[in-house]
Amino acid sequence: MTGKSGRRITTWGLWSLRRPALCLVLTVDAVAVAITVVSSLPAAITPTQWLWFAVLTAAAVAHLEAVRTIERRREQASKKAPYTNLKSLWVFAALLVLPLPLVIGLTAVSYVYCWYRVYGPTILFRKFYSAATFVLASAVASAVLDGPLLPHDLWSLLRVAAAAGVWWLVNYALVVVAIGWSSPEKLPIRQALGHPGDQLVVASALGLGATMAVLLVHEPWALPAPMIAVLCVHRDLLLPQYLRASRTDQKTGLATPVYWADVVTAALDRAKLSQTGLGVLFLDVDKFKAINDTYGHPAGDQAIRAVADLVRAEVRSQDLVARYGGDELAILLPGLEPGQLLAVAERIRSRLARTPVVLTATTDGQPRTLSGVSTSMGVASYPGDGISVEQLLMSADGALLQAKQNGRNQIRVAGAVPVRGMHGMSEMPSGKSREDQGNAVADHSRQMP
Repeated sequence: MTGKSGRRITTWGLWSLRRPALCLVLTVDAVAVAITVVSSLPAAITPTQWLWFAVLTAAAVAHLEAVRTIERRREQASKKAPYTNLKSLWVFAALLVLPLPLVIGLTAVSYVYCWYRVYGPTILFRKFYSAATFVLASAVASAVLDGPLLPHDLWSLLRVAAAAGVWWLVNYALVVVAIGWSSPEKLPIRQALGHPGDQLVVASALGLGATMAVLLVHEPWALPAPMIAVLCVHRDLLLPQYLRASRTDQKTGLATPVYWADVVTAALDRAKLSQTGLGVLFLDVDKFKAINDTYGHPAGDQAIRAVADLVRAEVRSQDLVARYGGDELAILLPGLEPGQLLAVAERIRSRLARTPVVLTATTDGQPRTLSGVSTSMGVASYPGDGISVEQLLMSADGALLQAKQNGRNQIRVAGAVPVRGMHGMSEMPSGKSREDQGNAVADHSRQMP
């Protein structure tokens, strides 16, 4: 089954879980559905509550849209540890002013919107389970509150704080247990629990949620103020975490090899669960040393930055480009089949070859313009060229080496038959016709943002 933007959703991975994890996931999902049905039957919702629901939903969607690039990268990089996000802010704010069915509705809207706009390729059962943990946590917290409740004195403030603590504990415990039980190997407790600092982010979200609820009821005109605070939390707490983890290359803005390899590992796990393709492309700028020797290293830095910008312009938002060496880039392309990978590689090679690159930081101070940049590429795909990260990277690196040894300015696909074209050499995976390649180009173009 395929959703919009080429997103494939599947439950295949669910049945591959270890039995304890499978039982937990199915039980939590079933309880969440039961809570939704039972709480909705006697629900009496006032027009004012519907208005509050609309305001909170719109604010949640606006927040998720504003930070979707950060969240996509954080979600892609998350490993076997709880993934911290700020959807809890809006859910807890709703919990203080709305009946439980509308709280569940807001949870559903947030996750569906994230599926369409924030996440990359999605394993459906994981996201459904995450939403179910929100439902269970909200139901228990609602019981502590005994219905919607805003803090208006010390006792009510303590009850709201207790509800926040219970919400956090239920959600966190269900996620940690699921991670531990679903892992094929025994995880260290510290890894399963995640970084303690991440839980401070959740505490901040719940506190901001309470503030948002109070303002919504008593001073709705002041709502933009906490919205600014929400975005600051994302930038000052979550974005630096992402930047530290990624160790972004300072000259190009691309990911570094360490971060890129971590994302490849996570993407390969997703590909195995969802039974989708995954590609790795290594790109080397031909005779890059000559640019450094002729125009100087600052000009060489300009050239590699230009190459990085052009490559990023030719891939999708869910693809990840890294600077793998001085003049070598690595590209992760999840969800694509071998024919599509070759189409992407040829498009990148062609654009680099025909796009002028202006060098202003030359040793003599005189601007120079390169008519284009010649590149050699090696392409490998899962599962045909490897079922582990090491195998994939070795296959792509071997294909790149062949491209360089056979005259450069060409694309070599691991284990494929070479096909000489008008503009250098490309390769066609065995069994693929030229018509198939044309279809692959069209398919990938439809996936571009």
